[in-house]
This record gives sequence, structure tokens and C-alpha cells, in this order.
Amino acid sequence: MAGIRGDVNPARSAQRRRSFVPTTPERKHKGRGRVPKAGSGLDRVDAHIGGRLRLRRTLVGLSQTALGERVGVTFQQIQKYERGDNGIAASRLWQLAEVLDVPVGFFFDGMPAGGRHAAADPVPDTPMPPLGRRETLELVKCYYRIKDPRVRRRVFDLVKELVGALEGMLTPDPP
Repeated sequence: MAGIRGDVNPARSAQRRRSFVPTTPERKHKGRGRVPKAGSGLDRVDAHIGGRLRLRRTLVGLSQTALGERVGVTFQQIQKYERGDNGIAASRLWQLAEVLDVPVGFFFDGMPAGGRHAAADPVPDTPMPPLGRRETLELVKCYYRIKDPRVRRRVFDLVKELVGALEGMLTPDPP
């Protein structure tokens, strides 16, 4: 009797053990494109596009799962796109733009001058742009939950008046 797994050829098992090659990040990558090196700039471009993807997806009110289903990828892949871990192919970016009802250029709006050649370290005191803040997203979501366009317009006008009044209070009167 040959032990518990009697049908296993011991010579073949030894051959498998000898031919084992450890997996490195370069070997693990099976995509068609490149494996970006940290700090190469390509990862910053992917991160910017991913951030814009997340912004639009949340503004539209789609989950990662729902967006993934509409373009034929898993929610995990959408997560990787949004984090900038994976670059987005041009054809996939086109699909995402169609589903999210934005032009492809939307994903590049606000890209730092120089794109991937921009300075590696952003200025630390740079405030987050208003469109990237969670508060802005929540405000826009609430605004669009108002179904009646007339009421929505009145809320919009009210906010504009409020901002104008506050700005008038903050500006000193000329002497």
C-alpha cells in the first residue's frame, strides 16, 4: 500500500517541487500593458483618472457592482480602477464614459499640468478641490433627490442668494 495518496507518482511530485518558481510582482502581472514603476508618473495619471471615475460614479448614484455589471467587469476591477492600481484601456474608458454619461475628457479634467511629468510630490498645503470632498458629493446627491425641478431650482436660487448675502457681509465697505 502506498500511503494515503497511493495513486501519486513520487518521481513526478519531486519534479514538480524542483520546477517551482516563486511568484514576483512582475510574474504575477498578466495584463496586456505595462507594470508601472512606483513614481513613474503613470501611476499618478491612473490615480487621477480613477478619482474622477469614483467622483462621477458616486454623483450618479451607482455602486461599484452596478457600474461593473454595466461595463462587463467585476466590482473588484472597478475598485482597482478607482484606486489607480490598474490603468484603464481606452476602449474601457469609452464604455465607462458612456455609462456615466460624460465625455471621455471628463476623466482628464483637473489633471496637473505636465500630467505624468508633473512634480512627484504635490504641494502638501494644497487644499482638496471642492468637487473631491465628501461633503460636496453628499450635497449634490441630496439636491438631485428632489424630484420636482421647480423645487430644485428654488433651492438652487436660495443657495445662490445666501452665498451672495454672506459675501456681502464679509466684504468691508469702502471708506
